[in-house]
Amino acid sequence: MFSHVLWQTSKSTSLRKVYVASCGSVASTGPTTQIGKCCEDEQNCGSDLGIQPVRSTAIPTSPSPANHRHVASNNQRVSPTLSERAFTTGLQIDSKTYLWSRYNEMKRLVHDLIPPGVCNLLNPSTIYANNEVDLDEVDIYGFDYDYTLALYSNTLDTMIYNTARDFLVKHYKYPEGISKYDYIPNFAARGLHYDIQKVSGPMMKQFMDVFSIPEMTLLAAANDYFNSNDIEYDPGHLYKDVSDAIGMVHIKGYMYKWIMQDLEKYILRGDETYAVLHRLASHGKKLFLITNSPFSFVDKGMKYMVGKDWRDFFDVVIVQADKPHFFNNCGKPFRRLDGNGDLQWDKIKSLDKGQIYKQGNLFDFLRLTGWRGSKVLYFGDHLYSDLADLMLRHGWRTGAIVPELEVETRVVNTEQYAQSLTWLQALTGLLERMQVHRDPKSKEVLQDWLKEREEAVTKNLFNPHFGSIFRTCHNPTFFSRRLCRFSDLYMASISCLLNYDLSYTFYPRRTPLQHEAPLWMDQLCTGCMKTPFLEEMAHIR
Repeated sequence: MFSHVLWQTSKSTSLRKVYVASCGSVASTGPTTQIGKCCEDEQNCGSDLGIQPVRSTAIPTSPSPANHRHVASNNQRVSPTLSERAFTTGLQIDSKTYLWSRYNEMKRLVHDLIPPGVCNLLNPSTIYANNEVDLDEVDIYGFDYDYTLALYSNTLDTMIYNTARDFLVKHYKYPEGISKYDYIPNFAARGLHYDIQKVSGPMMKQFMDVFSIPEMTLLAAANDYFNSNDIEYDPGHLYKDVSDAIGMVHIKGYMYKWIMQDLEKYILRGDETYAVLHRLASHGKKLFLITNSPFSFVDKGMKYMVGKDWRDFFDVVIVQADKPHFFNNCGKPFRRLDGNGDLQWDKIKSLDKGQIYKQGNLFDFLRLTGWRGSKVLYFGDHLYSDLADLMLRHGWRTGAIVPELEVETRVVNTEQYAQSLTWLQALTGLLERMQVHRDPKSKEVLQDWLKEREEAVTKNLFNPHFGSIFRTCHNPTFFSRRLCRFSDLYMASISCLLNYDLSYTFYPRRTPLQHEAPLWMDQLCTGCMKTPFLEEMAHIR
């Protein structure tokens, strides 16, 4: 209803030409049906048609007897005479006042026509579809472990940052001043790029996984220290050193030790993981796990979340898989681990339930299991390491786990965001239509609008430094484009599966292309009309 009202209002106020200067004179091309009405009401033609603060788009003039004409019956259109045409073209329009009146009118519409309840429409537990997926056709569900089956608290990021920062200072002999930089939660955002060679040309490093957030923060801290103290440095070497310091946290097993020592502190919502696995298994679905983490770490975490018999849920368990090489390299064979995690050297001829396997490759996995194509749905958090090869080369269905969705959905559900976004769209549409005014005063107004558009507050509602991970200014981010390319579904956590029947079909939302009209009501808004003068161009059809 909101979209319909807005569309009707737009047709009746924003697109019409009712710039009546005085009876019979028109401030735009073509006659108007308002002429007869003016004289019928016995108004002093032209004397009361000054511009109102918001609503009126009439043009102020002084009355002129030469402009009086006979009253047209039944609101007939009356063609102006030659002298009237000459008078009309000679009118001086205050374009600046006109533009701001259109601006104020549009702002009022945006404020008044957003109905109660338009906010809070999105459920953080929703699963979003990039491609159509019928769960009834999915027989096999696969999972990554870290940030997929196991979600971690932000405390882990602080520990990783502090340890890597101290390693940078003590072992790589970086300045002690860097030690004063504490970790800043929510500073970095997934999907950022770092220019490694800013002098000799861009060479970008992409940070696409959740574990990279402490690394980005440490890079920013070191850069800030060197720049603040006027110390020359090579950004390429800095990147390598910081990356190595972060890597040591994983290689030396610090992260695994912290989590295993205090599972309750670091692992979140383990009961939901159990609920998902139990539901899938009870419906006869086959389950498998492919993770880069070691068995002892996975075993302790799964026992905490699911119980000591967690392996009964899975038909195949593979640890230390070395993704993404697992998916694109057929060189490493599978090895079996015994119950204590010790390596066995027997040749692997089948992947059996209840066993633990190490390394291996996807080509042997497909050969030994026969699990191919769209009947397999695999979930992971890393778009490249977990999902890209599976979708592009092997035809599996893929589900991306995006924990940031939960926070961003809360922002999108606020009234402030709804008002800001709708106004941003309306302002964009206004800019597009009003750019035909090219006199100096009009250009000043348009520049003010452009500045307002560039400083849109929607970015600050998310991450104040980098905005949403899904959108940069007015366009999708690189992360968002990769997410759409490599995942069929995406969600905040695997627990979102609990909200859907296992025969549910996910349909992607149809969004209009640039050349398509927004004909479905949920996407019709003030800024969607890409053609500036639809009514004037109607005769083309």
